[in-house]
Amino acid sequence: MLAALVPATASVGALVLAPVGLVALTSGAQAQAPAAAFVQGLTSRLTAVVNGSGSTADKKAAILPMLSQDVDVDAIGRFCLGRFWRTATPSQQQRYLTLFHQVLVNSITGKLGDYKGVSITTGSATVQDGKSTVPTVITRPGQPTANVQWMVSSESGSPKVVDIVAEGVSLSLTQRSDYASYLAHNGNNVDALLNALSRQVSRTSS
Repeated sequence: MLAALVPATASVGALVLAPVGLVALTSGAQAQAPAAAFVQGLTSRLTAVVNGSGSTADKKAAILPMLSQDVDVDAIGRFCLGRFWRTATPSQQQRYLTLFHQVLVNSITGKLGDYKGVSITTGSATVQDGKSTVPTVITRPGQPTANVQWMVSSESGSPKVVDIVAEGVSLSLTQRSDYASYLAHNGNNVDALLNALSRQVSRTSS
């Protein structure tokens, strides 16, 4: 998840994250500590896996539960599809979310080796518009440090990552713009995007 949510160029690419109208923690004083503790716990578990000695398959197996439990992938996926989510058929919506999950997983596991030796320092959270923002500093051997903000919402009943802002760039907004551009160049045909995502999954899975 780390590699996908925070790309190798210090403006990390996956996952790809942000909610549609998620309303979460209400009071700044109450929300700050839980959100910061949540991100600190999540990043500690991530770095333990990434820096561990297991195989790529073992690391993938360890990260997948974190992705399901701690990242609101469906909400992020819906946001990234934008207005086309509303015009897609139920079948297209389901296929899209399945592919979105697969693209994210492949993006993460494909870059695990790039983050060996990573460490993450967590700062204090702030709360605005119902979401908590937790700043972190990511350090990797031989690479410049990266400032990454984790956007956290508790709309689902428990804290979940709903976006990542790497060096000032929202990954979910970037992904949404990419999808909109692709669709605009392909007749706003959702099936065209789904087929492209399917090909991407096939390439990265082989």
